[in-house]
Amino acid sequence: MDTFAPFIAYTLALGIAAIIPGPGIAALIGHSLGGRLKSSAFFLTGIALGDVTYLTIAVVGLAALAQSFAGALIILKILGGCYLLYLAYTFWTSDVEVSKLERRHSQSWYSALLTGYAVTISNPKAIIFYMALLPTVLDLGAVTFSNWALLTFLTIFVIFAALSPYAILAAKARAALSQPKSLRRLNRFAATFIGGAGAFILGEALTAMLRRT
Repeated sequence: MDTFAPFIAYTLALGIAAIIPGPGIAALIGHSLGGRLKSSAFFLTGIALGDVTYLTIAVVGLAALAQSFAGALIILKILGGCYLLYLAYTFWTSDVEVSKLERRHSQSWYSALLTGYAVTISNPKAIIFYMALLPTVLDLGAVTFSNWALLTFLTIFVIFAALSPYAILAAKARAALSQPKSLRRLNRFAATFIGGAGAFILGEALTAMLRRT
């Protein structure tokens, strides 16, 4: 890759794919509505790391190998969808006392990171982009280590630039409310977003499983 054209094409393609509403954005909004902005930042970091994982797989030429393990990927999607449904349940039934909410979310940064990562890994949109569309904008056979490092930086930058507004606006909506009744409604609204994302991912996985049988 002698020019910056492929990097520009990659950035634009990823940016368009990132802002299109999907289960990842729904889960991020739900998580941000249900917790603090700091927790949402870890959730978003997990999403970005998931994208970097798929980028790395594609760059090192393991796309065909990854496709050969489609069964394992289906299982991962099922687990990811079930976990999001569980997370939605916890938001729906959580205590709405502000101090308890703050304490609970301040202790779960690692859970937010892992959940964001799982969302991307099990997200059909991310799979399609990195396994199918990425080779159309980049010559993956010509990517060097320095190219990969630049692509990794661009990936993290684009993901944060595209998705941070969703998280910030949702977190501000959360911070603007303090009454238990309002917080309870917001928790259930968040649970709806997260549960919808989980149901979508789980439905995709079960459909793929039925097609393989």
